[in-house]
Amino acid sequence: MRKVFLLALLASPLALAESVSVETNSLMRLPNSSSVLQLERLEVADYGTLLIPANITQVNVAQLHLGREARIAIVPSVSSLQLQVGHAQLEQGSQITSRGAPGTHEKPARPGRDLNLRIESLNAEQLSVDARGGTGAQGYAGLDGANGEDPGCTWGSAGRGANGDNGGDGLSGAAGAAVRIELPRDYPSEQIKVLVEGGAGGLPGVAGKPGKGGQSKGCLVYRADGGEKGRPGIEGQSGAAGDVGSVTVQRF
Repeated sequence: MRKVFLLALLASPLALAESVSVETNSLMRLPNSSSVLQLERLEVADYGTLLIPANITQVNVAQLHLGREARIAIVPSVSSLQLQVGHAQLEQGSQITSRGAPGTHEKPARPGRDLNLRIESLNAEQLSVDARGGTGAQGYAGLDGANGEDPGCTWGSAGRGANGDNGGDGLSGAAGAAVRIELPRDYPSEQIKVLVEGGAGGLPGVAGKPGKGGQSKGCLVYRADGGEKGRPGIEGQSGAAGDVGSVTVQRF
């Protein structure tokens, strides 16, 4: 019966759903048929993950329960997400993540998604939000130098190995998100943990190796000397870290 319910849920607009549950050690992605979702109850069991797609901009939940090490993972987007919760029960190690995506050579790193979180009633040892920026891509590796040609016995000398290319610079990390949290006045400030650091810059590209010189060769009358090897390339520079985001905590 549970499987039938989940299949029906994924095939219909979630705005009409009364409750959603994610089983232990499993991943569930909310359907993107509506940008605003209204839920009576959302439960993510121990070590489970609920994924909120990029097109969803507002989620209203009357009752939220995150199990041990459970996650609500928010996909990066240029639009912010409004997450409004009536009562939240958060177990040890649970977390809301709104992190940016790591970069590639084709796409830059993405910043953390801006998040506005309001919880009317909260029972948790810690409220943990991770909205750091994505890490920059590593620089291109330098090409290795070609090997020099071997000498002949009647003409020429051994060729010198070619120099290795320099490694490329790492790409920049992305910025952390702007996070705004609204909580009851009696929830302790020391139990609020929000990470909004910018993503680390990409690692430097590896330098190309030098090419080997042509090998020495023994001939009938003389011995041809080997060629010198080339010079190694220079390692690239690390990419710049992304800008730090912001955190605002408002009490009511």
